Amino acid sequence: MKLSEEQIMLLDTARNFCQEKSSVTLVRDAIEKNEAYDPALWSEIAELGWLAVAVSEAHGGLDMGLASVVPIVEAMGRSLMGTPYLATTLAIQALQTSGNEAQKDAWLPQLASGTIGTVALTESDGSWLLDQVECTGSGGDELTLTGTKCQVLDAEVAELLIVSVLIEARPALVIVTKEQLPRDAIRREVVIDETRRSYTVDLTGLTVPADQVLPEADFAAIEAAALLLLSAEMAGGLSSVLHTIVEYLTTRKQFEQYIGSYQALKHPSVDVLLDQESAKSHVYHAAAVMAGGDAKETEVAVRMAKAQTSEAFSFAGDRAVQFHGGFGFTYECDAQLYLRRALWCQHQFGDERYHRQLLAPLLLD
Repeated sequence: MKLSEEQIMLLDTARNFCQEKSSVTLVRDAIEKNEAYDPALWSEIAELGWLAVAVSEAHGGLDMGLASVVPIVEAMGRSLMGTPYLATTLAIQALQTSGNEAQKDAWLPQLASGTIGTVALTESDGSWLLDQVECTGSGGDELTLTGTKCQVLDAEVAELLIVSVLIEARPALVIVTKEQLPRDAIRREVVIDETRRSYTVDLTGLTVPADQVLPEADFAAIEAAALLLLSAEMAGGLSSVLHTIVEYLTTRKQFEQYIGSYQALKHPSVDVLLDQESAKSHVYHAAAVMAGGDAKETEVAVRMAKAQTSEAFSFAGDRAVQFHGGFGFTYECDAQLYLRRALWCQHQFGDERYHRQLLAPLLLD
């Protein structure tokens, strides 16, 4: 694995920016304020061009590909930054892989310049199988939607939602705008990661023009993008968890010895270090494979990355809490912030057991 010059530059820039704008103190302040997002911070992200990285040049973007988004998301994960960046990037990918030219022309330039978007793909039962859709759309020139989506990131502030529905028994993707969605259709969910804002969206009775249906429904491409970016976020979080662990083990003393000198704490810490290196290798390998365009190899790589990072990040977060003793189980301990993020990411778009089950036939048949 070798990072390109562009990836190295993006990673350095993103790390410096996120460290300055999203320290643990600022993360806690943002949780206390309970705001959907920080508009000033979002404007700075847009001005840096990060939203345009994976957008085609024809639609106002930099056309650097999704692989170049990975260093940005890794840096955000390292600093626990809470923004609509992941949700908006997935909306961009859905439009680019499944939209027609008119839909791309209408929305991609806006998303690249700071308009917030999201995807509503998860059914009320929480299924990770994106093409098994329960919400429906029926009608001719206008579609009447029925059903409920859950775990829709940043729905309250999104100007655009890409929603999966069944139309004539076939899964499809439909554009729903903020103006079309009644305010009472959105209800915030209580989730373990307080830096996230997740919502249930009730689509029942909503009517949209038929020209808002995307001509394709490339769920595989959307899932691959989601798995890659979530894995990058967890790889970044792993780095910060390891720093938190080492800092505590080298400052806390018991019986006049630093607790980091005890083997019971040394060995799991080394495991976290090895997991961190493995996670980064998996993530950037997956990014490189995705850029190569081989569908099967991409699926294998992103599922392996998601499985590895999900397990490693949750283990590291758990160890960080345990190593802090009784204090680790209090809200004041920063270690629990990383564990919360780890558990959230672990169960988005499938945990490690789910992806390993899907990997088995891909690798062994």
